Amino acid sequence: MNTYLAVDFGGGSGRVMAGSICQGTLKLEEVYRFPNRQVRMGNHVYWDFLALFDEMKNGLRQAVRKGYHIRGIGIDTWGVDFALIDRKGNLLGNPVCYRDLRTDGLPEEFFDTLEMNLSCTDTSDADAFGKHPGGSLSRHYSETGIQVMSINTLFQLYSMKKNDDVQLEVADRLLFMPDLFSFFLTGVANNEYCIASTSELLDARSRSWNRALICCLGVPEHLFGDIVMPGTVRGRLKPEIAEEIGLTEEVDVIAVGSHDTASAVFAIPDTQVDKSRCAFLSSGTWSLLGVELDEPILTDEARICGFTNEGGVGGKIRFLQNITGLWILQRLMAQWKERGEECGYDVLLSAAGSADISSVIDVDDKVFQNPADMQAAIAGYCREHQLPVPATSGEYVRCVLQSLAQRYKRAIEQLNRLLPSPIEQLNIIGGGCRNALLNRLTADALGIPVIAGPVEATAIGNILVQAIAKGEIGTREEIKEYSNT
Repeated sequence: MNTYLAVDFGGGSGRVMAGSICQGTLKLEEVYRFPNRQVRMGNHVYWDFLALFDEMKNGLRQAVRKGYHIRGIGIDTWGVDFALIDRKGNLLGNPVCYRDLRTDGLPEEFFDTLEMNLSCTDTSDADAFGKHPGGSLSRHYSETGIQVMSINTLFQLYSMKKNDDVQLEVADRLLFMPDLFSFFLTGVANNEYCIASTSELLDARSRSWNRALICCLGVPEHLFGDIVMPGTVRGRLKPEIAEEIGLTEEVDVIAVGSHDTASAVFAIPDTQVDKSRCAFLSSGTWSLLGVELDEPILTDEARICGFTNEGGVGGKIRFLQNITGLWILQRLMAQWKERGEECGYDVLLSAAGSADISSVIDVDDKVFQNPADMQAAIAGYCREHQLPVPATSGEYVRCVLQSLAQRYKRAIEQLNRLLPSPIEQLNIIGGGCRNALLNRLTADALGIPVIAGPVEATAIGNILVQAIAKGEIGTREEIKEYSNT
């Protein structure tokens, strides 16, 4: 059968998934999995792009050896991070990880500067950026629609500009992580819409680069290339890459919803609840909770509530909140494992299920962003806010999960104030949907049905976009079942 390969990069690991369609069923197989790690060198934390690219080729090679008839390759990753290439297509440096500290405090500094128009060298461009009675933050959101977060590409570039990074002087193109992998597979440099939307540098209405904002930022405009939509063939696999992995046929590299959440949301099956009343929760290291819309919501109320308007497949808008997800639990488990303590997932969830503790922490508090000791951070937060301090691992896990459920409740309440009709159902997708205790706590908190799955939503959405692009199916609704092998 025709097979599509989804290369899915997460913050902790990457994998190559194979998908084949037969009579309305999408059959999935994990072909290859490999680690992804952050590397601290000098003053920064980097992603090891060279190792990741080599591992991706290993996964493609394994798929060829299995005898798949490969029709397409699609790549998705996390958002905001990027690298620069020069005019000859050379990589100028490993991508810096969004958890690096180089952008701490920069949003406030950038907007103070923007307010005074100090970074604008062309007054016509400054005027083009517009006026807004609410000030620069409101004006900025009314155009980009993106929640201001220090990790975003905008502030990573501002950090480079501020520190006179020589890369900006010689760079020809900025490529987000999936764009970068695709470029070195095909030799074609472009920017996929969904991943570009995470940068805080697009105009949310036009789905194009906000050139006035880029001018105010003070980085070269030529860095920002053509924006392609999901379903576009980015290019053919280079002959030397094809030969290296053992392919004898030409294979297209296809733009998918290359921000992993965009692919995951595209995989959500239709239900009896109207789409406009069905929210999604992509549950993993981050929790992304929201709805799919035809057009962005760019009001000041949406900005104050922390909603962001990111790109979706089909030109849709993913109107969502970025919420700290299972990151806190993951760090706790890693910490306990280092100490040689019992940290099996099932054991911890069982202990949490019977734990009795009422403490609810603010999962988005900066104290939980990347502490050296997550357990101490939770205990310190509870003491500071006069909450009972967890005493056992089960109580710590219960505290984290019920805190997430309460945070999801707040997000749904805020959504209901911004949408014409209230949310009637929540679809939880991604690896976190297997956490039955969190699902139950969320359903109890929200008071609406919570549907779990599909687990492999990102790979499914990635593959469906490829199959539509190649004409094998017309719409995602043609797929009625998913099966894993």
